Amino acid sequence: MTTAHACCAPGAGHDHGPAAIVLGAPRLARDDVATLRAALTGAMVDVPGGEFVMGHDGPDGYASDGEGPAHVVRLRPFRIMRTTVTNAQFAGFVDATGYRTEAEAYGWSFVFAGLLPDDFPPTRAVAATPWWRQVEGADWRHPEGSHSDVGDRADHPVVHVSWSDASAFAAWAGVRLPTEAEWERAARGGRDGAHYPWGHEREPGGEHRMNVWQGEFPTRNTLADGYLGTAPAAAFAPNDLGLHNTTGNVWEWCQDWFATDAYRSSAGYDPTGPAQGSARVMRGGSYLCHESYCFRYRVDSRSSSSPDSSAGNVGFRCVTDAVSCAADDVAPSV
Repeated sequence: MTTAHACCAPGAGHDHGPAAIVLGAPRLARDDVATLRAALTGAMVDVPGGEFVMGHDGPDGYASDGEGPAHVVRLRPFRIMRTTVTNAQFAGFVDATGYRTEAEAYGWSFVFAGLLPDDFPPTRAVAATPWWRQVEGADWRHPEGSHSDVGDRADHPVVHVSWSDASAFAAWAGVRLPTEAEWERAARGGRDGAHYPWGHEREPGGEHRMNVWQGEFPTRNTLADGYLGTAPAAAFAPNDLGLHNTTGNVWEWCQDWFATDAYRSSAGYDPTGPAQGSARVMRGGSYLCHESYCFRYRVDSRSSSSPDSSAGNVGFRCVTDAVSCAADDVAPSV
C-alpha cells in the first residue's frame, strides 16, 4: 500500500490505478472564473534566468534519495507562486469545474494520528510508520476526516491532493507544476550551498523560520514554532525572491518523475527529469519533519510518492513561463 519515504508522506499505491476524473456542474460564472485565474498568475513572482548549483553532496543529507551529485543547472526565466495553493484557491477551482479529487473518489486519505481526537475510531495504520492512519472521509475539504473542515483554514495550503489533482488544477489555471530544478532555484532564493532559504542555520538566533516538528517525534510537539498541523501559506518571512514556506509546512509536488540517479544524467539546461517512472518528485518537507528521522526540510533534499497518493501534509504551487529577451536567458548554442 505504500511507496518509498512513507515517514515523510506515505504513498497509497492503489492497485486499481488512478481514480477517474469526475467533473460536476460548474458553480461559477465565466467572469468569476477569469478573475480567479488572473489572481493566481498576478500573485506570482519573477525568477530570473541563470545558473545555480542544484543538489547536495554533504554527509548530513540522504545519498539514497539521489540528492547528489551537486551540479550546475541553467534555467530560463519563469514565474512562480509566492505561496502554495490555498484552500480558498482550490475551492475556486472546484466551484468552477465541479472537480472531484482522487481522495474523494477513493473515499480516504492519510492523516497524521496526532491530529485525530483521542476518541477517534480505530483506523488502519501504515506498518512501518504507524503515525500515519488511513482515514475514511479524509480529503481536502475534511483534512482530518468527516468530523473536520477547512472553514477556518481558507489561507492554509490545500492538502490531500494527489499529483494528478495538482496537475488538473494547473491545467485549469493555465499554468503548470514546476520542474524540480525550477522549484529548487526559486526555493533557494539565490543562496547556493545553503540548506535553508535564509542560510545555513535552522533557527538563527533562536528564531523559528519554518513550520516543522518541535520536540520528540511523534509523541510530543512543543509547538515552539506556533503550529501543530499546517500554518497559513504565507506564514513566516519570505525568502529573497518573495516565496513563503519553501521548507516545512507541506511537501510540494513537482512535475518530474523521481529517480535516485536523476542528477547523474541530468541535462545542464532546463532539465525536466526522467522520461518515465512510478513516482513523482516532492520537495520542501512538511510540518511533520524532524531531524531524528527525516532531515528533509531543506531546499537541497527530495522525496517522492506515487501520482495518485494524497496525505495531510502534501500540497503544491504553480509556475508559468516568462518571456525575456536578455542574452543570458536564451539557450546556449550547440
